[in-house]
Amino acid sequence: MKKKIILDCDPGHDDAVAIMLAAAHDSIEIIGITCVAGNATLSNTKLNALKICSLIGKTNIPIYAGSDKPLHYDLVTAEHVHGKSGLDTDGDIINLNPDYKIQEMNAVDFIIKTCHEQIEPIYLCPIGPLTNIAMALEKDPSITKNIKEIIFMGGAAMCLGNITPSAEFNIYVDPHAANIVLNAGIEIVMFGLDVTHKVMINDKIINDIKSNNNKSSIFFADLMNFYSKTHRKVFDIDESPLHDPCVIGYLIDEKLFDGKYVNVKVEEKSTLTRGETVTDWMSVTGRKPNCHVMVHADHKKFFNILKNELKKLN
Repeated sequence: MKKKIILDCDPGHDDAVAIMLAAAHDSIEIIGITCVAGNATLSNTKLNALKICSLIGKTNIPIYAGSDKPLHYDLVTAEHVHGKSGLDTDGDIINLNPDYKIQEMNAVDFIIKTCHEQIEPIYLCPIGPLTNIAMALEKDPSITKNIKEIIFMGGAAMCLGNITPSAEFNIYVDPHAANIVLNAGIEIVMFGLDVTHKVMINDKIINDIKSNNNKSSIFFADLMNFYSKTHRKVFDIDESPLHDPCVIGYLIDEKLFDGKYVNVKVEEKSTLTRGETVTDWMSVTGRKPNCHVMVHADHKKFFNILKNELKKLN
């Protein structure tokens, strides 16, 4: 039976790869894509989602627009990594299918409606700031009984952050939303920088996947070449972490990753450590575990899967 997912995202180069991987794999059904402001403004992230699905020939996937700002803070974007559009590349312009439009229903309402309508519990897969998911949980807490797992990309359990010394970008943007999700009382899996920095893309891997020689694999290479260029400039590293697709990799094969069930709380207010995911790895606080925090990855197997799956698309 396919795993039915809502992919909540802020495309984003690595978001694009996550969408492609989820759309390609036979074990996953994307019920809908919900967009949030994060890597870029909402107007850009929802347009980017349309572009990605148009290019890979998956215009049957409905796309919904959600929150255009965090719950309590002003929006911070990641233009320094993803470019002004959130999906800048040096490759060909993506042509939108003119009949493919953003759905009228708000993303938050779509999440609630879908949770109630699906017979089998669904997987929520947020790979941007957690605003949409938090708003859905706050608006209708009863949806928790219809959610199998929330598998999110965000946080830094035992490593440095990437937007401040202590915080990962997605959690920093909306720390209040992250705490709402972590306190929801359901199965939660966290893919933070501890694990995503073990799934590193480099020129050899980019060229290997590009050798599939289909439109989606060439698009992947265009995305990663721009993404890698900005990582070299901003972070001074030769390899770039492929954050968001790790969530989809976990759905495909949980054995690709390993971690520990611990308590995670997020700092909401501090000007110094806003967005820090305070992770009780050694169980010193007495707080009840609430999150499976992943820290290990089989990156070779992951990239083999990614190459084979992208070959299936346009």
